[in-house]
Amino acid sequence: MGRKRLFPKRNRSFAFSMGGSNTAAGPYRQNGKMAMTDLLKAEDIKKALDAFAVADSFDHRKFFELVGMRAMEADSVNKVFQALDVDASGYIEEEELKFVLKGFSEEGRDLTDAETKKFLDAADKDGDGKIGMDEFQALVHE
Repeated sequence: MGRKRLFPKRNRSFAFSMGGSNTAAGPYRQNGKMAMTDLLKAEDIKKALDAFAVADSFDHRKFFELVGMRAMEADSVNKVFQALDVDASGYIEEEELKFVLKGFSEEGRDLTDAETKKFLDAADKDGDGKIGMDEFQALVHE
């Protein structure tokens, strides 16, 4: 006769944040980041990635529209920002920006150097070479 479980078995691929910058309730990946599909519809992510599958075709305005971010509340956009801020520095730096599409899905491609520069130039209003949360909010809702 086996031992009876006092607590239900949990999916070990998720952890819950107990504070810090990820304070929203809900499932988190082990790295502390919320999965994009917890924030956006998988079919919208796929549609947006497919639209920009070809190198040098990326347009951040159209991407944000296709993926459904332009209609999101500020709190939800902040959660997307936190998921894309891989090193949890509070900024999306140029190196992170190059891989931004992979932040939405592993199937996403790398941005070209020209696309990365154009995206950074569009968002970096204070000229510090990185994108802060406020700059990201403004870019998504421009």
